Amino acid sequence: MTEVAGPESAPISELDLGAEFPQATREQWQELVAGVLRKSGKLPEDPAGFAGAPESKLVTRTYDGIEIQPLYTAEDLPGDIGFPGLPPYVRGARPDGHVSTGWDVRSRFTGEDGRDVNKAILADLEGGVTSIWLSVPPSALADALNEVYLDLAPVVLDAGAEYEAAASELLTLLAEREIPASEATAVLGADPIGLAARSGSAVELEPAAALAARVAAKYPKVRTIVADGLPFHEAGGSDAQELGALVAAGVTYLRALTDAGLDAEAAAGQLEFRLAATADQFSTIAKLRAARRLWARVAEVCGFSSPMRQHAVTSPSMLTRRDPWVNMLRTTVACFGAGVGGADAVTVLPFDAAIGKPDAFSARIARNTHAVLLEESKLAGVADPAGGSWYVEKLTDDLAHAAWAEFTAIEGEGGLVASLASGELAARLAATWEKRSSRIATRRDPLTGVSEFPNLAEKPVVREPVESTVEGGLPRHRYAEGFEALRDASDAYLASHGSRPKIFLATLGPVAAHTTRAGFAANLFQAGGIEAVNPGATDDLPGAFRESGARIACLCGTDDAYAAQAADVAASLGAEYVLLAGKGDYDGVDANVFAGCDALEVLNGLHAKLGVTR
Repeated sequence: MTEVAGPESAPISELDLGAEFPQATREQWQELVAGVLRKSGKLPEDPAGFAGAPESKLVTRTYDGIEIQPLYTAEDLPGDIGFPGLPPYVRGARPDGHVSTGWDVRSRFTGEDGRDVNKAILADLEGGVTSIWLSVPPSALADALNEVYLDLAPVVLDAGAEYEAAASELLTLLAEREIPASEATAVLGADPIGLAARSGSAVELEPAAALAARVAAKYPKVRTIVADGLPFHEAGGSDAQELGALVAAGVTYLRALTDAGLDAEAAAGQLEFRLAATADQFSTIAKLRAARRLWARVAEVCGFSSPMRQHAVTSPSMLTRRDPWVNMLRTTVACFGAGVGGADAVTVLPFDAAIGKPDAFSARIARNTHAVLLEESKLAGVADPAGGSWYVEKLTDDLAHAAWAEFTAIEGEGGLVASLASGELAARLAATWEKRSSRIATRRDPLTGVSEFPNLAEKPVVREPVESTVEGGLPRHRYAEGFEALRDASDAYLASHGSRPKIFLATLGPVAAHTTRAGFAANLFQAGGIEAVNPGATDDLPGAFRESGARIACLCGTDDAYAAQAADVAASLGAEYVLLAGKGDYDGVDANVFAGCDALEVLNGLHAKLGVTR
């Protein structure tokens, strides 16, 4: 083969792209980091005043205690990461990844009227959806699937406790459509563990195992059981807790299926696994890769070889009812993470799913999210595109170890069924939700459009409500619920009083001096539905306060202005309650708001003082 060389250059095969640059070292990078941290006040000016590595100030931790470093190098690689299509399947379940077909574009359809659901299904199939995730009464299945080519668009059932009746109806439809049993493809959706986690009902494994044994004998491409991680995710659990419970569910089903007469390989072939994909793209990528590794370890011990089949669903917990248009961005990032992570099927929930029944527009946006990533962005054009990333590989390894620890803890409690019954798993999930709630309340986990950059003038998105038919069991949380409750109370106050609750921003000095803290304070108060009245630069703050109609004020200015004026201005306003944007104790100031304060606590207190909530 002829070498290709540029003019006056070495052959490309021998070209060192870094040859003209000086060698960079970790020590040089640390010096630069230390310089920036000293300028920002995060490190003492005297290097002897801080004994640790400067980058330790930049380390963050996940809810599983995994440390996220600011820099990763080849030294962080955990070892042999394998190849796509081979155990432990970290790099994907298939040798070519999604290159040949892309992932399965799976949309969710729910409703009581099969004919209405059918219209939505046909529209989505025409728009590029490739499989149907269906939750309707068993008696409505035939109407819902009218004119649907079941050999081209596989169906995944979600019938809850009625899974046996739904499975019977679907298998009858397959026979009526003359689809050979050897070619029929479907997931019957039996998940007694997930149902128990959702509802608190008793777990009955034997009927599901018996159904799987019958199906496996006749329908080689039909899966019967879903191991669902979403109940644990929606209860506020961490990635490792979701994965640990997911693998524990899979192992529980394996035991039941082998007890029903299936060998380990056939039993594993009856399972599909469902996981949440979030707007944290790297965590999502790592979670899917780690899940396959965990299941490969179970396969190694149990004596089967088939990889985990994964269905990723964009997280219901991350969806907001306020400023729901931002959900389009969240679900796009989540779909990206799921695709890069190697999910076999991906469901993008419509941006208005947290509000009620999605409309045709939101369903179209959801399916077009796949189209943009698959067709325009060519995301499936590379097998395991994140493979070899030092960060992703280390995060995958760390998460796999954390999840395995959770799995073994569940097994030590007698298995997932026993752990759910005893409340031990629920207690760990609740502890994580408490930590997550604290970070949301203090806005360290910001929610765009809700806890950050809210728009009090936004026009509400109205949808037909969808009532939950499952009660009890593990709680179902949305991250925005605390702030959205405040916004709902503000809307009710507006409807009954003709105006929103107000707070006056007592701005000290010229605009350039107070605008930063005034902007911060307004953003915080508006997150609770409280209108912030900003008079700008004025010499008559008491007069402006009286004209505003507010009863509460917040001082906004520089530290120097506070030292010189805070006490006098607080006294002159005549406000019932005075806050200060920043830190420091001053006469006449009742409380402070600052970056990292408990915004939910502050806002709930203000609602009580303003008569918004009683």
